[in-house]
Amino acid sequence: MIRLLSGDLPRSRVLAALLLLILVALACAPFAFPGARALNMAAKICIFVVLVASYDLLLGYTGIVSFAHTMFFGIGGYGVAIAMSRMEPGWGALLAGTAGALAVSALLALLIGLFSLRVRAIFFAMITLAVATAFATLVSQLSEWTGGEDGLTFKVPEVLRPGFTLGDTEWLGVPLSGKLLSYYLVFAGALGLFLALLRIVNSPFGRVLQAIRENDFRAEAIGYRTVVYRTVSTVLSAMFATLAGVLMAVWLRYNGPDTSLSFEIMVDILLIVVIGGMGTLYGAVIGTVLFLVAQTYLQDVMKLASDGTAALPLLSSLLHPDRWLLWLGLLFVLSVYYFPQGVVGRLRGTGPVQDIAS
Repeated sequence: MIRLLSGDLPRSRVLAALLLLILVALACAPFAFPGARALNMAAKICIFVVLVASYDLLLGYTGIVSFAHTMFFGIGGYGVAIAMSRMEPGWGALLAGTAGALAVSALLALLIGLFSLRVRAIFFAMITLAVATAFATLVSQLSEWTGGEDGLTFKVPEVLRPGFTLGDTEWLGVPLSGKLLSYYLVFAGALGLFLALLRIVNSPFGRVLQAIRENDFRAEAIGYRTVVYRTVSTVLSAMFATLAGVLMAVWLRYNGPDTSLSFEIMVDILLIVVIGGMGTLYGAVIGTVLFLVAQTYLQDVMKLASDGTAALPLLSSLLHPDRWLLWLGLLFVLSVYYFPQGVVGRLRGTGPVQDIAS
């Protein structure tokens, strides 16, 4: 268990129980939560855990604020979409699209790192925002390749298509279909990527990144080239975000500006990092689950509450489902107020600590 978690234990009974519950829920989602909506949310949680964790490698562990993260997410999606559209939609095209997207992301991240990481804080953030905006504009203009604002719909390998079935075979009452196989591809891919990120941040390299975050002048003084480490961190973060984009594209069988390049996604990532807790990958898991569940089901809860308070017109109006963003924003403010170090930071800072090794 310790080896699998790279030595980074939850250090809280409550946190360990929550993480285990989330893992089991996601592993059993097709059987425990029937319905397309629940399965889509489970797949999105898997993908966003990787996306948010890869951003936390930059923000939480290295202290770099970037607004270009969704650009790399989009590159992964478009790499697969273009390859599947232009080639025979099989595993070869999927691998080619993934490899091409990783190469483009690594090159762009390297250029951003080499030319921009010598500037400080807000200036680097503005540079990344400008690069991401320029990329989004370029994507919309290259409509012959990217589909423009409409995006690209494509076919995936046959075994991952919803219409594919293994005869009348069922498992726990659920038919073995392409949709089920596609979900478990996303789940296994996300789990593997998350464990790889956990290994990185708990390696000597990860500890140097944390030292740079705390005091880059001192880290430079004792012999670490901070620009090199920050650049490598930027490239690694970009590549993991690209792979998250690949998983999203495979799951949706579509990629477009709204699904991968939208600035709203960047805002969501920032919110999730703050809610879960910066500088801990477990925060990406807890924050993603809390945020996406609230985003998916808050309107339904509010509709029930609005109907139940119909006798109180003012309260019923405040609880109307159209005002869900207001209440989501209020929940975010309260979470920041009561959990300034994030949910994981609060859980690790209070309550009994559990050592799984014991």
